Amino acid sequence: MPTIPPLPAFHDAQPRLSLSKLGLVALLRSAIDPAVAIGILVISALWFEGRFDGPYLILALLVFPMTYPNSLPRGASDSGALVRNVVTGWLSMIALLMLIGWVSGTLNAFDQRAILAWLVVTPPALFAAHRLIGAVMPRMLAAEGLQRTAVIAGANETGCRLAERIAANPFLGTRVSGYFDDRGTQRMDHLRRGPSLGSLSQLAEYVKAHHVDLIYIALPMASQPRILRLLEELHDTTASIYFAPDVHLFDLVQARVDTIGGLPIVAVRESPFYGADGLIKRASDIVLASAILLAISPLMIAIAIGIKLSSPGPVLFKQRRYGLDGREIVVYKFRSMNVLEDGDVIRQATRGDQRVTRFGAFLRASSLDELPQFINVLQGRMSVVGPRPHAVAHNEMYRKLIRGYMIRHKVRPGITGLAQVNGMRGETSSIDKMQMRVAYDLAYLRSWSLSLDLQIVLKTIVVVLRARNAH
Repeated sequence: MPTIPPLPAFHDAQPRLSLSKLGLVALLRSAIDPAVAIGILVISALWFEGRFDGPYLILALLVFPMTYPNSLPRGASDSGALVRNVVTGWLSMIALLMLIGWVSGTLNAFDQRAILAWLVVTPPALFAAHRLIGAVMPRMLAAEGLQRTAVIAGANETGCRLAERIAANPFLGTRVSGYFDDRGTQRMDHLRRGPSLGSLSQLAEYVKAHHVDLIYIALPMASQPRILRLLEELHDTTASIYFAPDVHLFDLVQARVDTIGGLPIVAVRESPFYGADGLIKRASDIVLASAILLAISPLMIAIAIGIKLSSPGPVLFKQRRYGLDGREIVVYKFRSMNVLEDGDVIRQATRGDQRVTRFGAFLRASSLDELPQFINVLQGRMSVVGPRPHAVAHNEMYRKLIRGYMIRHKVRPGITGLAQVNGMRGETSSIDKMQMRVAYDLAYLRSWSLSLDLQIVLKTIVVVLRARNAH
């Protein structure tokens, strides 16, 4: 394949205008949620108790990392999506805080009126803050001379999607003037979200005449001759040039651009837990697993006694699974069968499986057999949320049948995951069902955030209570 010029960052690409001003914009973007949530907590505490110290200060310290940086797609023009993002993120965080407070016995340390006011007022305040900033930010950037004009080379699906994302993100301070493309307008009307400004050969003159700041090239990667010719024509301009490659050719997971000794490299497939995100993920795992184990320890003792009394054999079932980066790990479960299969061929449990004990059937239906895996989380073998680990024998089978199957091992396997809260629990009786499970796993890798983890934990509780699909 011909060599493609180096690609800049995929995320929020913009020119380096003023480091101090852009730094303030980035800080504002990240600090919206913690500023609003902690600010209302301070006001509520002072209003009802006349003080903000002790437990309130600790609560504020817990709230800050849960809301910073702002990882939800806020600022979009869709008010419904913004409401859903705010409400689900807020409820997820509150559920985790309630769990921590219950386990630590600190729920009574707060004035209930102050906490109730904080819980009720914060979500609408978050919504209002994002809507206000979304409306004001473009004007502020324009007044400060930070708003830039952009054009897109390529009125195709990639170019149109890029224009929509730019329009939905006021923090970029970018306005798209239109598209340049060599195709006729009749072939582009169903795609374009802006005016056609001319053919590609007219792009350079337009950029110079209208002082365009940004050029996004969204041409297919197979169009290298056109791209090289376009770059040659743009040498006589001062516009910043970015590539928006046709990423549909690849199965991208956490794609990003980095450099090694000044040489640009493109990460096509990477773990979402890169750098600080890895520390955040691990810290949340330790906190959640510790709190849950402390809360359920009496239940685990009772289950262990029930297993010993109901059938012969060990309490725990240990099975080899694939963990992070495809390395073998040992995963714990409460034994629910009268066999301990861990060989090269393993038959999945099915409804009415004779291998399942009567007490084991109850454990599997309620997912209580998975509880020892919180120990695996503390060991660092698993995560609370992530793709479910499969037996080694099943991995070796499905990796040959499903494209991208092994990509799900770029993260630690989880006790629960996005697939499980979307109906993909229990037996996968066909390749189609396993493909759906893998699709959800890859979607989780692409869109991970701490808020998403908390939402999955909450949904898992609901799914387990319904207990319809496990067996």
